[in-house]
Amino acid sequence: MDKVNVIAPAKINLSLDILGVDERGYHLLDMIMQTVSLFERVTVSKKEKDITLSSNARYIPTDSKNVAVKAAMLFFEYTGIQGGAHIHIKKTVPIKAGMAGGSADAAGVIVGLDKIYETNLTRQQMCEIGAKAGSDVPFMIMGGTKRVQGVGEIIKPCPPMPRCYLVICMPDKGVSTPAAFANYDTLGEKTLVETDKLVAAMEENDIYGVAKYMANDLEKAAASEYTQPIKEELIQQGAIGSVMTGSGAAVFGVFDDEDKAKAAVEYFRGRVRSVFIAKPVGFGATIAKDRPRRR
Repeated sequence: MDKVNVIAPAKINLSLDILGVDERGYHLLDMIMQTVSLFERVTVSKKEKDITLSSNARYIPTDSKNVAVKAAMLFFEYTGIQGGAHIHIKKTVPIKAGMAGGSADAAGVIVGLDKIYETNLTRQQMCEIGAKAGSDVPFMIMGGTKRVQGVGEIIKPCPPMPRCYLVICMPDKGVSTPAAFANYDTLGEKTLVETDKLVAAMEENDIYGVAKYMANDLEKAAASEYTQPIKEELIQQGAIGSVMTGSGAAVFGVFDDEDKAKAAVEYFRGRVRSVFIAKPVGFGATIAKDRPRRR
């Protein structure tokens, strides 16, 4: 096989709790992360040498500054294979949204290279490669509902997120992840994040409990003037809970009714840069033909 198509889901954070800083200066986190049905599409083709990248999005780098290219370099380094690849990324996930679109691309590259080079890596081995590319990449390989700790390297299973509909709003301006964390350090102001209660709600398959305990320590630090207004409007449109994802700037609302979710999407069209309706999915980067049809 010389070419493979991979679908790579975006993620949302149901919670993000900053626990401190390690000796390297990295923030230690405790998060509930969830992949959703908003997909990047990554095509990986075998080449004799070199790593090249193309995309429908002109704004992303095509050299080693792109985490997908970095992931390919790390794959060849890890496996010792003398080879190359061309990567084509069809982007859907907005950048600077806190949805890990770039990390999803990197995860897709690792999964795709494993397939075309027939290395038969375990998911754990793929995660080892991914961790060197970026802190979110291991989760984007694993996918589903997970409790992610440390700097992203500790991934624990969680009960699946209850069935629901997600309306995801991306405002006009994105948020820089390093800037959000730096601002958090300056502010020193925590949000109450009750991760254990959130997990307990999922164990009970209680979507209302999940919505109640969603929280994000970075909401204030992201300093996006759009976050609070979008949260309020999502609730007004029928969401049972709303929170910013990751370091922002995207904000999502949880809906228990599909019609209300669809109506909210129509409400936000033209009011935000982009709006999506999605569902939780139970997988990470996956060869397209192997995609699970049901969660």
